[in-house]
Amino acid sequence: MGEPMIRGVLLDVDDTLVDTRGAFRHALLRVADEYLDAGADPELVLAHWREDRSGWYRAHTRGEMSHREQRMRRANELHAAFGGEALDDAAYDIWDAGFERHFREGWRAFDDAVALLDALDGAGVVYGAVSNADTAYQEIKLAACGLQRVEMFVGVDTFGVGKPDPRVFLEGCARLNLSPDEVAYVGDEPDIDAGGAARAGLLGVWLDRPGTRRAGHDGAGLPARTARVESLSELLSALSR
Repeated sequence: MGEPMIRGVLLDVDDTLVDTRGAFRHALLRVADEYLDAGADPELVLAHWREDRSGWYRAHTRGEMSHREQRMRRANELHAAFGGEALDDAAYDIWDAGFERHFREGWRAFDDAVALLDALDGAGVVYGAVSNADTAYQEIKLAACGLQRVEMFVGVDTFGVGKPDPRVFLEGCARLNLSPDEVAYVGDEPDIDAGGAARAGLLGVWLDRPGTRRAGHDGAGLPARTARVESLSELLSALSR
């Protein structure tokens, strides 16, 4: 017997439906102007933020620290790397208010996001979102980007941990009323998205958009029952293979 038919899709939000990388770039340019050494290369600043070499955001998704703590640590590491002053609690609160304002200004859906939702609707494939950010925050983001028809099923606040914990994927499947082998999960990180989903029994799909791959994210060692696409427009054809 062949693989079960995919009847549902769970979607990552950041850098899958929403160009979060672009939003971070928008915010970090303002941070660089106000806080960092003159002449700091914005692409290096962005790369430093996204790489998060100390793993503070993943520590947050494992339930080891609050969102505020991880972002403050990342902000101070950024300042240390590019000539900014250390931020105490009061200074960080001011920094974060500005950063968050500029970050939200930069929120945009990818050009292929709405087309994917239309295609899923047309094909009768049910869908929802599973994310490593708080549910309410992602609902605001999706609505701001015109993607409010995507229902947020699971955030890091649901269980106090995020992907690749299998509970988050399995809860998403339960919200679709489907078994894991009938569901695909699509996200931009090969290890926690495609790999984590596959280990939980779903089809894991790595969205590897050209020019946006993070350092070290080469997809090596992914388990069986994973696929790779370069655009959301390729998803339906990948699911039918």
